[in-house]
Amino acid sequence: MTRIPGGLIDRSKTLSFTFDGKRYRGHPGDTLASALLANGVRLMGRSFKYHRPRGVISAGSEEPNALVTLRSGARAEPNTRATCVELYDGLEATSQNRWPSLGFDALAVNDLFAPFFAAGFYYKTFMYPAHFWEKLYEPLIRRAAGLGKLADAPDPDAYDKGFLHCDLLVIGGGAAGLAAALTAARSGAQVILADEDFRLGGRLLMESHRLDGAPATDWVAGVEAELDSLPNLRLMRRTTVFGAYDHGIYGAVERLGDHLATPASIRQTLWRITAKRTVLAAGATERHIPFAGNDRPGVMLAGALRAYANRWGVTPQTRESDRVAIFTNNDDGHRTARDLLEKGVPVLAVIDPRETAPRLGDYQLYAGASVTGSKGRLGLSSIQVTREGRAEWLECAVLGVSGGWNPNLHLTAHHRGKPVWSDEQLTFLPGADLPPGMTVAGAAAGHGTPHAALRSGAEAAQQALAALDIAAPLPALPGAEDRPAGAAPLWHVPGKGRAWVDFQNDVTVKDIALAHRENMRSVEHLKRWTTLGMATDQGKTANVTALAVMAELTGRTVPQTGTTVFRPPYTPVALSVLGGGDTGETFRPRRLTPTHPWAESQGAEFVEVGQWMRAQYFPRPGETHWRESVDREVKAVRAGVGLCDVTTLGKVDVQGADAGDFLNRIYANTMATLKVGRVRYGLMLREDGVAYDDGTCARLAEDHYVVTTTTANAGLVYRQMEFARQCLWPDLDVQLISTTDAWAQIAVAGPQSRTLLERVVDDFDLSNKAFPFMACAALSICGGLRARLFRISFSGELAYEIAVPARYGNALMARLMELGRDLGATPYGTEALAVLRIEKGHAAGAELNGQTSAQMLGLGRMVSAKKDSIGAVMSRREGLVSDSRRLVGLMPLDPAQKLPAGAHLFEPGAERTTESDLGWITSACWSPHLGSHIALGFVAEGEARMGSALVAANPLEGQEVALRVVSAHFVDPEGERLRA
Repeated sequence: MTRIPGGLIDRSKTLSFTFDGKRYRGHPGDTLASALLANGVRLMGRSFKYHRPRGVISAGSEEPNALVTLRSGARAEPNTRATCVELYDGLEATSQNRWPSLGFDALAVNDLFAPFFAAGFYYKTFMYPAHFWEKLYEPLIRRAAGLGKLADAPDPDAYDKGFLHCDLLVIGGGAAGLAAALTAARSGAQVILADEDFRLGGRLLMESHRLDGAPATDWVAGVEAELDSLPNLRLMRRTTVFGAYDHGIYGAVERLGDHLATPASIRQTLWRITAKRTVLAAGATERHIPFAGNDRPGVMLAGALRAYANRWGVTPQTRESDRVAIFTNNDDGHRTARDLLEKGVPVLAVIDPRETAPRLGDYQLYAGASVTGSKGRLGLSSIQVTREGRAEWLECAVLGVSGGWNPNLHLTAHHRGKPVWSDEQLTFLPGADLPPGMTVAGAAAGHGTPHAALRSGAEAAQQALAALDIAAPLPALPGAEDRPAGAAPLWHVPGKGRAWVDFQNDVTVKDIALAHRENMRSVEHLKRWTTLGMATDQGKTANVTALAVMAELTGRTVPQTGTTVFRPPYTPVALSVLGGGDTGETFRPRRLTPTHPWAESQGAEFVEVGQWMRAQYFPRPGETHWRESVDREVKAVRAGVGLCDVTTLGKVDVQGADAGDFLNRIYANTMATLKVGRVRYGLMLREDGVAYDDGTCARLAEDHYVVTTTTANAGLVYRQMEFARQCLWPDLDVQLISTTDAWAQIAVAGPQSRTLLERVVDDFDLSNKAFPFMACAALSICGGLRARLFRISFSGELAYEIAVPARYGNALMARLMELGRDLGATPYGTEALAVLRIEKGHAAGAELNGQTSAQMLGLGRMVSAKKDSIGAVMSRREGLVSDSRRLVGLMPLDPAQKLPAGAHLFEPGAERTTESDLGWITSACWSPHLGSHIALGFVAEGEARMGSALVAANPLEGQEVALRVVSAHFVDPEGERLRA
């Protein structure tokens, strides 16, 4: 164990966890990384390309090396940063990207072939010969790609999504974030404070800073207690704000159950936060200094080394006698040496290239020197220090490296804003082009000292709230250190060995130099040629260093070299939470029809139709196959009366003095001349002249129409109508409202339908003369319940559709069934509905698939030439008008042979090619009325082919069926039944 005194962990409790099957112990407050270090584990992963041994280098979300798979089975979560995993009892972690083990990885042989895997090798290697790509190269690349392995089973955990609104969003809970949140919350503003850690405090938890002479953690605890008590502030720990979007909207992931062995309810929540103003206090990330062999386990960032000692009471030493060295180009590295010495950790030396480097403690100082090499197979054992051309080797197990700090300004650039280079601080700072309403504070703005961070956070909140006319006095801030680190410009140490810039993707200084020689010098080319910054850390520890190296090679400055584009997410986000829990049954909203409870009580089988759950058929005792139920339902409609819930059809109320004129422009056929109390079938065209929906239009009053659409296109049609109303013809006096959910609608079809309805309507003449086919009326039923009645038929039988307010739909269905028992009233579902409409030759979704014209549907004459409408002119294009394909009926020569929907049609003996293709089958079913399989389809010169023989070919399944072309109206072609 390498625990040292102090830290913010609870040593009174012990947690048990496993890593690669071996059991270890830690404490509450540990991360997986700190617990592994405390147990002497330095080797935690392997690099992607060369499978080189890797140890943890950081203490935060920038970690590129210590990637593990958490949990197992369906809950396995690959590529998780050990530095961000809150330790819990029973935690199970596994290393990845190695075989057969972490200690002995056979694929480390790649490192021997490193000269062949230099920058851009895949672009050069896999170009020739071309036929190798599909058979050899691509399978090999796909096999090698990726790091961890996804679970094979569905994720069993629950996820959620939510919406939050606030006056001020504070991103980051360090010194600046806490000061900003305190300032804003005391003003009474609605505030959200989000921080990715499970404890507030940021770097204050990891330093030995004193505020007003007391430990900084005391001040943090006091502020946290006050913030927790304020009703106008929402504290969101374990929450990463990963993206800045338009209109002050931010994406955030709150991890509610990741620190539990089995999440009790919701594991993670995706929040959409809308903020009037934002303070970004995301802190800064320390950068390393590349030198030969700088990637060995035991080499880490000096700030992380200090963090593990101060917050978690641990060092990466495997033995107490192991010595620690620091390599730094700034004063911050010296603070690490000082803090380690105060905790009894032996510090071998501080190596600082600055000739005037300060000494902040009792340690050996190598001023004007650099680390130029290292040794150690699976962990650091010694380093080479060079000063004035002379090199010496020092035994050393841990090396902390500090090359300065880079502000975490990613969210400032998510709107394509460009950061600005600071020669004074040797880093990029947020530019002026920030997302609207954002102010940057603390280390993220270059104010890295405790004093400057506290002050800038409070002032940023004050400034942000002032823009909202909210007065926010500055709080009394504690006295704090204000000494800058003073970094020297050392970006890498020249040498012959490989100096690693991007640890995860194995990008070295030599790779950058090769990219320069091969003219891949722009930042975008450099990134893709070397894969620099394309790892899970998105280059947080590598990109600025790489840009500086390229700048040296080109003789330009770093700002002249430029930066790559920052895009969301700031850190990796699981696809499960991006779905917001919408998986399985909740993949999309599930809508239930008003008669769903009644249908359930009748044992209906349901099918998902768009967003709706509809009754597919109603099986009865003794029926062993679904088609038995469907055949019975179809026969019942043809012989007696059937009831079907058709609420899902889109319904749009169109009202206003210009309603008729408006509908004339929407429909291909004329609607303005429709008489009150009548219904007309209508066809709608797209702008390109192709048919996209059909339905009915009923006129209930001079200025009141009711439009029905297909279920599938209900939302689309309403959206298009609303667009036309608002944008195309805003001068028309017309208003639209979708009433699909407001009215329950039941189809009553069959020879006995009029008799049944006469038993429920109030004082209304339903005779054929008084209420003929395609009539409509507003009336009442069952003693005063308002209703609408439409005499329309989708089945070819005498039929009606009756609509009542949705809350009465279930009761109406039950009442109709009760009153129609002696008439043989039978509920029927979508399967029987499909059979009935195919027998009658009605076009539906399969025919209106966005590829058919009015001519093809046999509705060409419906496109009025006396008026203009959407798509009318384009429908007269020669290519559409001359298309000879027509909707026809198809029957197999052998009635028992099934006609496969989607099969293509050919002349007997014709070659099965595109050139000889005559059309295709759109819909098919078994017709109990005809005792045969039947189908609808489009056939070239369909009208002229009546009675001729064709072949339906289904090459995917090796199926061919001989058939003949017949009328699409298999049942009652003259329409006598529906007009009875």
